[in-house]
Amino acid sequence: MIRLRTLCSCAGLLLALSACDDDPGKGKAKAGVAAPQDTSAAAAAAPNATFAFSNADSKLTYVGAKVSKKHDGSFGTFKGTVNAVGNDPTKSTVTVEIDTASITSDDEKLTKHLKSADFFDVEKFPKARFTSTAIKAGGDKGASHTVTGNLELHGVTKSITFPATIKMSNDAVDVDAEFSINRKDFGIVYPGMPDDLIKDEVLIKLEIRSKKA
Repeated sequence: MIRLRTLCSCAGLLLALSACDDDPGKGKAKAGVAAPQDTSAAAAAAPNATFAFSNADSKLTYVGAKVSKKHDGSFGTFKGTVNAVGNDPTKSTVTVEIDTASITSDDEKLTKHLKSADFFDVEKFPKARFTSTAIKAGGDKGASHTVTGNLELHGVTKSITFPATIKMSNDAVDVDAEFSINRKDFGIVYPGMPDDLIKDEVLIKLEIRSKKA
């Protein structure tokens, strides 16, 4: 009887896994991940203009999923700067700081769980940060550029590379990007329920609208 129950449970799990194709990263650009890079050169660059952005004018959203369904969410508090050199993205740098406790989702119970030690552990790691180290012309999925920088998340710092569309003018810098990251690369390894496992890939969406500071 025990063996039969075990077989039925395994069969049910396999059916659920095969029936659900709710992977938020499917068909999207995947961020490259590597060891963190030296940021001193980027920090030393002398900008001729500085642009600022925050959650007041920009959006930082995500899509996560488990076997049974997807969840949409966002970070409600963040700020950053673009240090521009000659309206040339390849010579410019961007920095972002995010309050992890500002994370929300489309489910109140899930939002509370995401703040716990199972996921972002916001009491221990209240900030996430990104500092670009290189921006190159051309990008995957029709993007205008490819951005590389150090992402500090959940106490782990890794260099990530992702495509972005960047538009610069004398008055504003707009950055739009959509790419997936693997949460386990940053030590977020909670698996979920045995019959409702959480996907490793999380889709990140950036809509940055910065104005001259």
